Amino acid sequence: MTATAAESNRNLTAPTRHPQRWLILGVIVLAQLTVMLDNTVLTVAIPSLTRELDASTADIQWMINAYALVQAGLLLTAGNAADRYGRKRLLLAGLALFGIGSLVAGLAQSSAQLIAARAGMGVGGALLTTTTLAVVVQIFDETERVKAIGIWSTVNSLGFAAGPLLGGVVLDHFWWGAIFLINIPVAALGLVAVAALVPESRSKRGDRPDLLGALLSTVGMTALVYAIISGPDHGWTSGQVLLPGCGGALVLGLFVRWELRTPYPMLDMRLFRDQRFVGAVGGVILVAFGMSGSLFLLTQHLQFVLGYGPLDAGLRTAPLAIAVVVLNLTGVAARIVRRLGAPGAIGTGMSLVATGLAAVALLGGRGYAGMLLGLVVMGIGVSLSMPAMANALMSAIPPEKAGVGAAVNGTLAEFGNGLGVAVLGAVLTSRFAALVPTAVGAASLPVALAAADGETERLRIADAFAAGLETSQLVGAAAVLAGGLLAALLLRRAERATATAASLGGPGAA
Repeated sequence: MTATAAESNRNLTAPTRHPQRWLILGVIVLAQLTVMLDNTVLTVAIPSLTRELDASTADIQWMINAYALVQAGLLLTAGNAADRYGRKRLLLAGLALFGIGSLVAGLAQSSAQLIAARAGMGVGGALLTTTTLAVVVQIFDETERVKAIGIWSTVNSLGFAAGPLLGGVVLDHFWWGAIFLINIPVAALGLVAVAALVPESRSKRGDRPDLLGALLSTVGMTALVYAIISGPDHGWTSGQVLLPGCGGALVLGLFVRWELRTPYPMLDMRLFRDQRFVGAVGGVILVAFGMSGSLFLLTQHLQFVLGYGPLDAGLRTAPLAIAVVVLNLTGVAARIVRRLGAPGAIGTGMSLVATGLAAVALLGGRGYAGMLLGLVVMGIGVSLSMPAMANALMSAIPPEKAGVGAAVNGTLAEFGNGLGVAVLGAVLTSRFAALVPTAVGAASLPVALAAADGETERLRIADAFAAGLETSQLVGAAAVLAGGLLAALLLRRAERATATAASLGGPGAA
C-alpha cells in the first residue's frame, strides 16, 4: 500500500472534531458521573438498609457487590457490542437501563429487589463506561483528545471519591431510596441530549459476533472480580475465594486461547505485542491500585488515628479530588502532558502519586497538615498520569475498536481498584496482627481497643494500627512508583521504535 493510500484509509476511520464536541462531552460525563457515584454511594446507607429492609450482612454485601460484579463482567462484551451495533445506540440503552434500575432500586421493598435492581444498574453501567470514552475518542482529534480524556478521567475520580459524601448529604434529608432516585433526572436528561447531539459511529468491518468469547470473558471476569472483592472478608485461602478465583483465572485462560484461534476475536491478543498498549495497561492497573488502596486506608487513618468523624473524614480527602479537578478542567494538565509526552507525563505523574502516598504515610500520623500535602501531591500526579495513560491505551487501538479499548481501560481499572483494597488491606492487617498480641484480638482496631486492659494498652494498640497503616501506604507507594517507571520505559521504547520505522520507510511510516 502506498503512503497516499494508507493516509486515505486512515482518514475513513480517524476521529475528527465534532462542532458540538464540548457540549456532547458535558452530557456524557454527567452520565458517567452517576455511574461512578453508584460504586461508593451505597456504603453510607448500610445502617438504614439494615434497619428498614431487615438486611443481613450477606444481603448488604450483595447490594454493594452486585453492581460492581455485573459491571466488571460485562465490560468487554459491552465494548464489543458498542463497536458492532453503534456507540450512540448502546449509550442510549445504557442510560435507559441505568435509569430504570435506579427507579426500581429507589422503590425496592426487600433486599432481593434491591440486589436485582443493582445488578440491572450494573448492566447499564457497563454500557455507559465503555460508550462514553469511545464517543470521546470519536469526536475529538489528537490535538484536543488529551484534554477531553482528562475531563472524563476527572469525573471518574470525582465520582468515586464523592459517592460517600453525596450519600451522607442525601440521607441527612431524605430516606435511603433517594440516593438512587436522584439518578433518574440525570438519565432522562442524558437520553434527550444524546439522542439530539451525539453522532452515531460503529465499526464498518463485517466481523461475525464472537459469542463464545463474550461468554468466556463475562464468566471469567465476574468470577475473578468476585474473588478479589470477597478476599478481605472471607480470607484469601477460603473456599469461597479460591474456587471462584481459580475458576475465573481458568476461564480467562480459555478466553485468551479462544481469542488467539478465532478469526473474529472480540479482543485482538496481538495488541499485547504493542509496547504502548502494554505500558498503558500496567499504568492503568497501578494508578487504580494506588488510588483505591490509598482512599481505603485514608478513611481509616483519619477516623482511627486522627480521630475525625465520618463526615469530617470524607471532607478531608477532598483536596485530592480538588487538585485533579482544577488541573484538568483548566487545561493545565493537558498542556503539561503535551509538553512532556505520554512517557514523561506517566513517569512524572505516577512518581508524584507515589511521593504523595509516602508523604501521607510518613507525615500524616503527626497531624492533618502532613496528610494534606500528600493528598495535593497525589492529586497532581493523578491529573497527569490518568489522562496520559487512557490516551496512550486508546491510541494503541484502531479507531473502529474504540469501544473495546474503553472496555479494556474500564476492566483494568476494576482490577486495580479491587487489588488496591485487597493487597494494601492485607498488608495493614498482617502488620497490625504482628504488633498486637493474639490475646488482645487483632481482627480490627475497634475489637482490639475494646479488649484492651487500661489506657496504656489502648495507646499501644493505636500506635500499632498507625504503624500498620504506614507500612501498607509505603508498599502502595513503592508499587505505584515501580509501575510508573516501567510504563514510561515501555512507552518510550515504543515511540523510539515507531520513529525508527518511520525514518526507514517501514510499516511504522504508513
